[in-house]
Amino acid sequence: MKEVKIESTLLVYDNFDELPSDVAMLMSKAIEVRQKAYAPYSNFYVGAAILLDNDEIVTGNNQENASYPSGLCAERTAIYYAGAQYPDAKIIRMALTAGSKSHQTLTPIPPCGACRQAIAEYEVKQESPIEIYFMGETGKVVMSNSLANLLPLVFDKSFL
Repeated sequence: MKEVKIESTLLVYDNFDELPSDVAMLMSKAIEVRQKAYAPYSNFYVGAAILLDNDEIVTGNNQENASYPSGLCAERTAIYYAGAQYPDAKIIRMALTAGSKSHQTLTPIPPCGACRQAIAEYEVKQESPIEIYFMGETGKVVMSNSLANLLPLVFDKSFL
């Protein structure tokens, strides 16, 4: 038997104001689109903004449905739109923000497992990492230079 240790390295900014200006602009778009989310059941609003290598910015927010599995997270809404509208563009970076109507979210909130898998698909497809920045409503912002830091043992097409 052999032990394998997996480590992730993340950068943590103390607040939004510490972000580089280009990242702050992208996060502002995510914050703006978060306000437009359709979340009448969970009251948990998420916004995503994606920068593509063609300088396009694509946004998305969570869209709920009374039949819970029929809804879609903000990250997948944005990433699938980017894939549909700009199939040859690479995703450079994503900015994510989440907030609750029932309490203030100060802790950075990472993508859920299903969204991590969707992001992984695009990272593998484009053969280059995607920077991911995530935060709550306010407070610290976490940066991962690749989805691999958040999902180190990725399941991808190589297993099929």
